[in-house]
Amino acid sequence: MGIGGGVDAVVTALVWTAGPASAADMAAARLQMALSLGWHIILACMGVGMPVLLLSAEWRAIRTGDGDSMRLARRWAKATGVLFAVGAVSGTILSFEMGLLWPGLMGIYGEVIGLPFALEGIAFFVEAIFIGVYLYGWDRLPPVAHLLSGVPVLVAGVASAFFVVTANAWMNQPVGFVMENGRVTEVSPWRAMFNPATPPQTLHMIVAAFMVAGSVTAAVYAVAMLRGRRDRYHRLGFLIPFTMTAVFAPVQVLLGDYAAKFLADYQPAKLAAAEGLFLTRSGAPLSLGGFAVDGELRYAIEIPNGLSLLVGYSPRTVVEGLDRVPVADRPPVTAVHLAFDTMVGIGFFLLLLSVWYATAWWRRRDLPRSRWFLRLAAVSGVAAVVAVEAGWVVTEVGRQPWTVYGKLRTFDAVNPVPGLWAGAVVVTLVYVVLTVATVYVMRRLARAPQKSAAPQEPE
Repeated sequence: MGIGGGVDAVVTALVWTAGPASAADMAAARLQMALSLGWHIILACMGVGMPVLLLSAEWRAIRTGDGDSMRLARRWAKATGVLFAVGAVSGTILSFEMGLLWPGLMGIYGEVIGLPFALEGIAFFVEAIFIGVYLYGWDRLPPVAHLLSGVPVLVAGVASAFFVVTANAWMNQPVGFVMENGRVTEVSPWRAMFNPATPPQTLHMIVAAFMVAGSVTAAVYAVAMLRGRRDRYHRLGFLIPFTMTAVFAPVQVLLGDYAAKFLADYQPAKLAAAEGLFLTRSGAPLSLGGFAVDGELRYAIEIPNGLSLLVGYSPRTVVEGLDRVPVADRPPVTAVHLAFDTMVGIGFFLLLLSVWYATAWWRRRDLPRSRWFLRLAAVSGVAAVVAVEAGWVVTEVGRQPWTVYGKLRTFDAVNPVPGLWAGAVVVTLVYVVLTVATVYVMRRLARAPQKSAAPQEPE
């Protein structure tokens, strides 16, 4: 048994002897977990998407001998190394929080969902090893060999995201075990990992990661171009990442529709909360904005029959509302609904911006000439991050009051030992330090001079 397993065992033993958690400790545990997830998910997205960008730039440099492409590859490689190191810290914090904050989850269901976490650990080590090889290999490996040494970084990053999201998907669709007298039996880890929610959730998340990395990186160069730096280096620094965003934007809209239809079939309470639908009905409207007050959604803009058409392609499609869900089992509607609207709204914003970019490129092989395009592209970086955070609010808050949907309530999963607020304070301070340090290092990296020649080429 490793250190983490020993901690889990001790905490689990304490759980059975302690009383129920107080409301303050429950809030502290939720706050700490939300902070950790919200912070780490940005690093995770960059870790999945940045290898595509730097490998694309390096491949272009090797193929054409383009010095600007190689300068970009070098800079992005250094940024990837920094973000990976910081993400390793936040990821380690998260792994301990799973056992320390939610022993009711890991103590009962650990053997069911342990497999994806173990596989994610392997993917993490592969990613770490090859990032080291890739960074150390500059100027030491032949160009093609160096390029190929970066491919496992990309594969392991995507695999790592896939494994982690399968565990979360299982929490939404718990299968692969039988519960007998409060204990799990007949465990099938592979069936648990490939549960019904795995395809929509993993595809939606991985594509989102590519879009976040593309939009954030492109936004940096959009700001530089707005400040007058329109040389080839900055144009290329914008084109490569924004092209990735533009390619994935329409795919993500289709995957969002796929995920919403999945919710209609498998988690209707989450869809009802996301759409603010209280009454089961045909001709269900699509509601934009608004607040849930006294069992109804107020001040929303309604598109008649919109939700029924999206769910079943017919205004006669019956969509299940929150009236089919006991009051005690309903998620907080306003938070989930507004987060859902935010995510969808930003998704369509990125789609329209991508269409604008693609149209200009198809007609003139150039960027749109309006400065408004660059202004909106600069905003798209922050917007993509907000969208992915809003998506996780829909996923996590929309599952409440359950930690394991229909099986384990969050109140029964939290650590009942008092004083969880102290951990929340410490972790908050850690993230403040990490944020300041990361921003400082990235700014120093952005201002550092770059070589003009390819690293494998004699200067």
